[in-house]
Amino acid sequence: MKKIEHLGIAVHDLEASNLLFEKLLGVSHYKIEDVASEGVRTSFFAAGPNKIELLEPTSPESPIAKFLEKKGEGIHHVAIAVDDLEAEIARLTKEGFTVLNEKPKKGADNKLVVFLHPKSTNGVLIELCQDATPPIDKWGME
Repeated sequence: MKKIEHLGIAVHDLEASNLLFEKLLGVSHYKIEDVASEGVRTSFFAAGPNKIELLEPTSPESPIAKFLEKKGEGIHHVAIAVDDLEAEIARLTKEGFTVLNEKPKKGADNKLVVFLHPKSTNGVLIELCQDATPPIDKWGME
């Protein structure tokens, strides 16, 4: 594990939340990106050595839409940067953590991601992420 890579915050309205976080952090977002596979539109802010990711659902069936229905706006996940996602999956599975997706999947901001079930991490959804180099094709993704 290298560092906390970003905090993911679920929001109802990405544009309004971008304005709020621009005022709060004193900087503009540097990227807006759709992640169709997750039914989410994201916006990223640099916050010192870390990032904040705002997540707005693009579909009522998306995990973020369901999170917002159940819990409202707020912290959705903590993302931790790792050097070797496959090695971390193996290590954490051996340690008894529940991995939600055993194969890395394409995430936002040029990352490969895996999530750990909150029931195995004191109620916090943990995202492990690795830069998408070597090429994403390593795992048979586009």
